[in-house]
Amino acid sequence: MKRISDIGLKKLKEFEGLRKEAYYDAAGVPTIGYGHTKGVRMGDVISEYWAEMFLKADLYDVEKQVDSLGLNLNQPQFDALVSFAFNLGFYKLKTSTLLKTILEGGSVRAIKKEFKRWVYAGGKVQPGLVKRREWEAKRFFEPDEMEPMKVRDWSDFHK
Repeated sequence: MKRISDIGLKKLKEFEGLRKEAYYDAAGVPTIGYGHTKGVRMGDVISEYWAEMFLKADLYDVEKQVDSLGLNLNQPQFDALVSFAFNLGFYKLKTSTLLKTILEGGSVRAIKKEFKRWVYAGGKVQPGLVKRREWEAKRFFEPDEMEPMKVRDWSDFHK
């Protein structure tokens, strides 16, 4: 199973931010840590250690879901879609025109446009979501940092 890269994890943590006390997110959902929502009640408090543990568990579920789409994604594409699904939920990704556009082989412009449509929470444009979608759209089209290692011809190594 594919996992989010260190680059993707760092950005995801930056976008989510660490909040040790429960709060209502922009959509009114009780949230804690790095965007953790399962079983959170207002008044809950968390340590940084547990915030990391919840993030890893939450990410594992999202990585599995994105992997289940069966797409041949490179690492930057996977990072972008995991960030998107972590933020909005896998169902939103699975039923989105973004995914449809990707599956249909849409142009760079069309795919970037689809990412950038998802900037609303509570009916309002959220500056944090604008930044996140811009990063995801950019990341989706970045070259894979590991690709040179994957395609290198090592046959001359032993000569």
